Amino acid sequence: MASTSIMAREAAEAARLCADQVARNADLMRDAGACLRRLDAPFAATVARGSSDQAAAFAKTLFETRVATPTLSHSPSIGSIYNATSPRFRGVPLFAISQSGRSPDLLRAAEGAKGQGAFVVAVVNDEASPLADLADLVVPVHAGAEKSVAATKSFLTTLVALTHLAAEWSGDASLLEAVRDVGAVLGAAQAADWSDAAPALAAAGNLLVLGRGFTLPIAGEAALKLKETAGLHAEAFSIAEVAHGPMTLVEASDPVLVFGPLDAARSGLHERIADFADRGAQVIAAGRADDIGRAAIRWTCPDDRHPVLGAIAYIQSFYGLAESVARARGRDPDRPPHLSKVTKTL
Repeated sequence: MASTSIMAREAAEAARLCADQVARNADLMRDAGACLRRLDAPFAATVARGSSDQAAAFAKTLFETRVATPTLSHSPSIGSIYNATSPRFRGVPLFAISQSGRSPDLLRAAEGAKGQGAFVVAVVNDEASPLADLADLVVPVHAGAEKSVAATKSFLTTLVALTHLAAEWSGDASLLEAVRDVGAVLGAAQAADWSDAAPALAAAGNLLVLGRGFTLPIAGEAALKLKETAGLHAEAFSIAEVAHGPMTLVEASDPVLVFGPLDAARSGLHERIADFADRGAQVIAAGRADDIGRAAIRWTCPDDRHPVLGAIAYIQSFYGLAESVARARGRDPDRPPHLSKVTKTL
């Protein structure tokens, strides 16, 4: 029996760390929300790479649906390679999201935006990092030291920090109440049993991972983790967009992994799963019982779960499955080939 990986141990810490973070950051988030309201910017922006870019996509959905603030993704290369940062960033919050706060291209992009007058918000695990030093506002995610190359607890703590910030920025009382219950929600998700799904994914050559709304970036993170840890070519698509071409890639017995939304984005999910099931695909799905009834393997989410916290819970539950798939494919999830903890792109 293989020993528990660092990746698995760190993922198991996330529920406690997220609950502690919400308590530790309470005053900071209240003040940050008030600060962002005073800015009253016409839009917001994010800048990130890797798993942090999936967190940035999650932030976009949060800010656009809860704060009613259009949010764009500012590519690090626009600032670091092209030196083409727009002067329209003046007075705009730029959320620079990074576990390490040390990637050179991210730092140059954040510096360029700040030079154009952006209000830089560093969402970062390392408060002593260069990114934190240059920021106007630092939002620590308090994940602690993360040794696994494949980020788990830092990704989850980042999602929770962004959700907490959005709740205070928007004054959304229901979201703020949900955030305060994050420890229990993630603790239950950590205990989810996805073992039935591991053989199908371990044998797959390619995989579609589907989500929509808050669960699309969760699908993106899941696909990235399967590439990193298991060497499985997995691609994330919107439940709505998959019918515009990618659906033709799925043949009989192929697995499809679905993270079902828990809000209005679930529209059409039952029909999409039925389409795949009718073609003989092996659908592995998380979601509400009435949405995922045609899936071959199911993890049913409580109907009363807040859709934002429910999406975060999905990825918490998934990390154990990712480790199992990696091991079944003969890989060490702690030592993915050709990768390092800090990626130094320029």
